[in-house]
Amino acid sequence: MFAKTAGQIDFDRVLIVDDHPLFCDALSMTLQSVTRIGEIHTADRLENAIALIAGGLRPDAVILDLNLPDVDGLEGLVRVKAATDAPVIVVSSISENRVISQVIRAGASGYVPKHSQRDVFRTAFETVHSGDVFVPDGFALIDDDADTEHSDAANRLATLTNQQSRILQLICEGKLNKQIAFDLSIAETTVKAHVTAIMRKLGVQSRTQAVLLAKKASLASVLQE
Repeated sequence: MFAKTAGQIDFDRVLIVDDHPLFCDALSMTLQSVTRIGEIHTADRLENAIALIAGGLRPDAVILDLNLPDVDGLEGLVRVKAATDAPVIVVSSISENRVISQVIRAGASGYVPKHSQRDVFRTAFETVHSGDVFVPDGFALIDDDADTEHSDAANRLATLTNQQSRILQLICEGKLNKQIAFDLSIAETTVKAHVTAIMRKLGVQSRTQAVLLAKKASLASVLQE
């Protein structure tokens, strides 16, 4: 795991999940300059990141972009947290207080705007390493009824397994059980069993209600409030 020595933080391995190669390269160099990292792994899709973790990668920290091609809003954070116990630091170009509030309430260990200077990344890693949560200067936690609803939706989604999260995503895309079974190469009866478990965990009675709850945790709905 990681340890703090000689003024720097040691990480055996860090996983960066971002679909912009140039940013990944720049972030990798930044992290290497402020921490002692043994390995830096990258993934340009959430599914690729989940596959790396499922294949045995045990990151000491995950750096996650919210705007990935294969996820919607907080779904990426929820699924990464379900896949690993490592702290997740969200790095995003979005700096809305409401979005940051939702990300922290959904379980992120830190939130760093992409335009931040190197010292901010250093402070973020030191803060997370010490067991605290890092948020950018000037951030104000939003605590209202709408925000609480989004947080509750994210917490329910966090109880889903990776397979259940994937199935819920396909349901949100309007796909039927037969189509989901084909896409995931599993039996339709298995899909039905997962759908039943999903609705039970989310506390809903129908697929439509499950979709609506999932949308409450989406980045788009947060920004529209």
